[in-house]
Amino acid sequence: MQKRIIPIALVAISIFSILGWNCTKLDTTDIGSDLLPAVDNIHTFDTILTVNSTQGFFNDSTYIGKYDDYALGTINNDPLFGKTNASVFMQLKPPFYPYYFGNTGDTLNAFGAGIDSVVLCLKYKGFWGDSLLPVHLEVREVNDFIFRDSVFKENTTAYSPAVMGALLGSANIDVRKLGSYVKFNNGRDSVINQIRIKLSPSWAAQLYNRDSIAANGANNAFYSDSLYRRFYNGIAVLANGSGNGLMYTSLSDTATKLEIHYKRKNSGKLDSVYTSFRLNPSFADNVANKPVSNTSNYILRNRAGYPVSNPASSEHYLQSSPGTFVNLNIPGLANLSNRIIHRAEIIVEQIAPVDALAENFYAPNFLYLDLRDSTITAKWKPIYFDLNTAQQYDPDYKTNIPYICNPIDFLYFGGFRRIKNDAFGNQIKHYNFNVSRYVQQIVTDHARVYNMRLYAPFNLSYPQYSTVNLPFGNNIAAGRVRIGSGSNPNYKLRLRIIYSKI
Repeated sequence: MQKRIIPIALVAISIFSILGWNCTKLDTTDIGSDLLPAVDNIHTFDTILTVNSTQGFFNDSTYIGKYDDYALGTINNDPLFGKTNASVFMQLKPPFYPYYFGNTGDTLNAFGAGIDSVVLCLKYKGFWGDSLLPVHLEVREVNDFIFRDSVFKENTTAYSPAVMGALLGSANIDVRKLGSYVKFNNGRDSVINQIRIKLSPSWAAQLYNRDSIAANGANNAFYSDSLYRRFYNGIAVLANGSGNGLMYTSLSDTATKLEIHYKRKNSGKLDSVYTSFRLNPSFADNVANKPVSNTSNYILRNRAGYPVSNPASSEHYLQSSPGTFVNLNIPGLANLSNRIIHRAEIIVEQIAPVDALAENFYAPNFLYLDLRDSTITAKWKPIYFDLNTAQQYDPDYKTNIPYICNPIDFLYFGGFRRIKNDAFGNQIKHYNFNVSRYVQQIVTDHARVYNMRLYAPFNLSYPQYSTVNLPFGNNIAAGRVRIGSGSNPNYKLRLRIIYSKI
């Protein structure tokens, strides 16, 4: 699947996955800092601090931009995390106004000319889940005027247009076949990695007959965008049937379109041709009568009755946005004496044995750690010092430097998915977070000790500082993992500190 991963993180995953397989008891920084002195209990020591942890569920939603990859599909059988439904809404529009089919001088209503078909095409970017079952999709009209007119904003994953129109088409998509070429236009063209759903002939005829140069010109929808939106508010692609996974599609890709096939008579010759209506995704495209389109990716989680909804005290469930989180409290930090911190890392481990579908519903690419500050409105802010040691940033945003670094140095800070064998020989996923500089400030300068939050974001949002959402390394709704809590005897969520006495 196409991932939203910062290039440096790709390098990190490949390099340190290898380290995870081959390193045993070396005290090295396996996420990118310097070599550590050996723990000899004479000059260098280590200690484990207890982490008190509680399960949390996000009540808010996640913003998704028009250039992001959208989730589409149904998860009906995730034994740990329950069900998920993801639908996509979009406005695919002509490339200009007033718009007409064909070229000047074409005869559209002559003998033999007219509409053939309309096909909805979605660029396929990848899949998360169990690909053995086909994903059932339905295409309907959007009749919601709020969606129709709200084009200059990004929507959250909690937003769904309220009113659906008539069924325009449906298909069962076998994602295993999307990598094969599909021919169309009488074999003259072919595509790969494209979801194709043929739409209703009656709706296709309605669309075609509103051409700006057609005989019923008084009714035409292509003279301006405002007229076009009265006829067509948008298209909904709904996943509400079979399937056990999420497909990913790029709406801004040129392969996503309404493909309108028709015959025209030009210079006495009848041609079979097609034209495309596409997404106009940004303000920058709002030039030359090329209007902006609206989009939405509605994602509904249903966890009722599944283990995630009522976890045991020894386990937590992390699900990518829109998902879940874990609150962390480390009481031992406040009374830790002054010392030289060689390394302080929070260790997060997957609980074994993993469920039967864990390889299909694989763990998030990245987890993230930030701080809870009850003195600010939004309550959350970035962790101090350790996101990137080469850049200055101020999580309190009281200076003229940024409140967060860009990019995060994942090689140093960590948080990316890795593989190792546990004490029983089981292969598990794990994540480490380097918080050495933050802990050093606590023990040396008596900096404030904050509670923390662990989660798998799609983007990072600190609304008290900025309305801009910073992209992160996970696809929307892709990734879930069951981890040990601070009280788990075998997969303990913990803070390990390697230090020297002063």
